[in-house]
Amino acid sequence: MFKRILIASRGEIAMRIIRCCREMGIETVLAVSEEDKSSMPANFATRSVCIGPAEASKSYLNKQAILDAAKAYKCDAVHPGYGFLSENADFAGMCEEDGVIFIGPSSDIIRKMGDKQSARELMKKKRVPTVPGSDGELSSPEEAEKIAEKVGYPVLLKASAGGGGRGMRIVTEKSEMKRAFDEAYAEAQAAFGNGALYLEKLIINPRHIEVQIMGDSHGNIVHLGERDCSMQRRNQKLIEETPARSLTPSQRKAIHEAALKAAKAVGYYSAGTVEFVVDQKGNFYFIEMNTRIQVEHCITEMVTGIDLMREQIRIAAGKELSFKQSEIRIRGHAIECRINAEDPEAGFTPSPGDISFLHLPGGFGVRCENALHTGGRVSPYYDSMIAKVIVHAPGRMKAIKKMRAALEEMTVEGIKTNLNFLYLIMFSPGFITGSYNTSFLKKHGDLILKWDKESRRKIKKDEE
Repeated sequence: MFKRILIASRGEIAMRIIRCCREMGIETVLAVSEEDKSSMPANFATRSVCIGPAEASKSYLNKQAILDAAKAYKCDAVHPGYGFLSENADFAGMCEEDGVIFIGPSSDIIRKMGDKQSARELMKKKRVPTVPGSDGELSSPEEAEKIAEKVGYPVLLKASAGGGGRGMRIVTEKSEMKRAFDEAYAEAQAAFGNGALYLEKLIINPRHIEVQIMGDSHGNIVHLGERDCSMQRRNQKLIEETPARSLTPSQRKAIHEAALKAAKAVGYYSAGTVEFVVDQKGNFYFIEMNTRIQVEHCITEMVTGIDLMREQIRIAAGKELSFKQSEIRIRGHAIECRINAEDPEAGFTPSPGDISFLHLPGGFGVRCENALHTGGRVSPYYDSMIAKVIVHAPGRMKAIKKMRAALEEMTVEGIKTNLNFLYLIMFSPGFITGSYNTSFLKKHGDLILKWDKESRRKIKKDEE
């Protein structure tokens, strides 16, 4: 097992890795920016090392600085968490060349699955259902127009090297293509250093279903069930749950088998997810594979009782999976809400600043992943997600009620958050019945915002 791991990430996922390593008796070195030198993870790691200024491009995305730190502190491995360099094949390759283990799949696997278009082509060969679209990277808006005419509008332009909704544009007719292409290309180039785009037929109002997979370097690959990640705002996930209420037993079995087929196609090892869209007729299509631990991995842990972070570290150390497919059991229902430092009343603009008071929820079946404390600072330089509230209960409605209670209890003062917005979603008929899809907040978000404003006014009036 490793003696020392360098953590190349920040925030709540850094704390998650630190806690896991402590349990496993592994020392941690946290790579931090100037902005994060006094953060909670920096104080809880065995030691921390500053790798650059606040800007991510000069710190958390600085491959050489991170690798140099790992070697200087004699770290056996680097854990990239998620975001930043977690799916960067070049960084994984640099680690391999310098004899530092990258806690994740090989650079070759990341490269194969990280290029979304290449991954689509591989899935087609392996007969995993894929969305109709381009056969390779698009060379021009004109090429995109020709393919769109063939598959039929609306279509979706997507960044080949992308993720998280960046470098993505919906095109409903030919006249929109040139502008959408240029915008998506520029956004992808800025976010990933690669502006390459491909095109897919847009599946109207789909469910976003992902399957958690885990493999080791001995050829063992299993799935740990699926998650419904359809509650999104501008292609960013807000709420995830497992199991997916919308799937029938036969659909569930088929989508699990397809995910395993996809993972086996590249000899996958480490933690990862295979992502699908499911149309209104129940047909599902592969969209991408995430070659890292996911933000929402916690809900899978809650229903399976398996520590995915621990397993990921064990696999990187050359160990076999500690369980077999036949031993995995899904028990109850789990939901996760992402708490973001943003102001819903001001168009969800980021709300950085100092936390003047913090109270986190607790109780049976409640988990809160965060790196927050009273007096702590929410930085303007990074992603606005500051915490995740996760609940587990015997059934879905019980889990919803538990989440309502947890969100009621959580208090964050000094900055604006989306807590109340998430809380009100827990009361919306579409969520309660499980009939929502990825367009839910586009259709009903304004109504929920209206409820949010009305409830805030009532609270203020009561306080007066």
